[in-house]
Amino acid sequence: HEMRHLTMQTGGHMVLADAFATTLFKQSYQMLFATNDKGEHKMGFNVNVEVKTTRELKVAGALGPCFSLQRKTPNVSDTEIGIGGTNAWQLCSADPTTTLAIFFEVSSQQGQPPAGGRGAVQFISQYQHINGTKRIRVTTLARHWADPIANIQHVAAGFDQEVSSALMARIAVNRNETDNDGPDVLRWLDRMLIRLCQKFGDFQKEDANSFKFPDNFTLYPQFMFHLRRSMFLQVFNNSPDETAYYRHKLMKEDVSNSMIMIQPYLYSYSFNGPPEPVLLDSVSIVPDRILLMDTFFHIVIYHGDTIAKWIEKKYHEDPNHENFRQLLQAPIDDAQEILATRFPMPRYVNCVHGDSQSRFLFAKVNPSQTHNTMYGYTQEGSGASVLTEDVSLQVFMEHLKSWQLLTHLNDQNVAC
Repeated sequence: HEMRHLTMQTGGHMVLADAFATTLFKQSYQMLFATNDKGEHKMGFNVNVEVKTTRELKVAGALGPCFSLQRKTPNVSDTEIGIGGTNAWQLCSADPTTTLAIFFEVSSQQGQPPAGGRGAVQFISQYQHINGTKRIRVTTLARHWADPIANIQHVAAGFDQEVSSALMARIAVNRNETDNDGPDVLRWLDRMLIRLCQKFGDFQKEDANSFKFPDNFTLYPQFMFHLRRSMFLQVFNNSPDETAYYRHKLMKEDVSNSMIMIQPYLYSYSFNGPPEPVLLDSVSIVPDRILLMDTFFHIVIYHGDTIAKWIEKKYHEDPNHENFRQLLQAPIDDAQEILATRFPMPRYVNCVHGDSQSRFLFAKVNPSQTHNTMYGYTQEGSGASVLTEDVSLQVFMEHLKSWQLLTHLNDQNVAC
């Protein structure tokens, strides 16, 4: 925990393990020095990233494993997000999944983009390759300006909900680190989500149930729900070292890995068909299923109650139940593929219904059924109940719609 800033600013790595002698640490250490087809290590050094923009844009800052080069140019914004006050940063080292989140603001009068034309951003990256050569990559992007009032549909068409969720997660973690006020960060996330709903949502007057988002926005509230419940913002039951480790990886990994951290993947294995992704919800926890959950930090294989009883009776050792043995082996093979490529190596958890290790799964799923609801373990095929006081995604969405309608009515009253 005390060394987290040193690790972040020097491009170092963190591994969370009980001891240096553990398999988890040893294999993670070996993967750090893995080589490509040419026998070269997958890393670069002394990375410099410079950002140039057209005059309508200013650079607000960056979040990631870097430090400022203190280059105050005309395209640097007075508003700072993360490491600001510069348009250039340095990374001591980088690997294929290392990313920087760079933020901009519109610098035209009253925050409105200019009519017509394009805004352009250029990224100039220089680094030393492992073979000693210096490499430079220049990436230039240009986009048409759109009026956020008259052409809101053009703004909405460019929205990427996964990238936006990863960026919001980094900003939230940075605010938590600098302000050290967890509840205030959660309230800030809620305000930002409500503002997004107001801007891009559509609903009928006085009917909260009619609220709907464009197709490329529909999963964003769900991502924010899981982000609010994640270990990045909820530090209860985690040590400071664990919290520092989780946040370090979020601030460094790419969008794909960040989304696995925010909303873990859940796969189902059963006799009803091939493996398939299922909802990260308590209704997916049924007795005759095996579940594989990937949280990036943990790989969890969960055996339902019925599956656990069959294992206890050793049906998988009976040649007449070869299909059951194959069913048990399928999630193990998939987990091994993840373990072979993931750095640092995640913790592997193999559990059955009712044991203490199953808490890793129950802590992540949406608690659509809890001990306070009328449904529970007694209803066949209804999923498992989660012992928690947290609200479910359904309740979260209902409150979000109600706030959206209430805010709209308040705005109308003010206008009158």
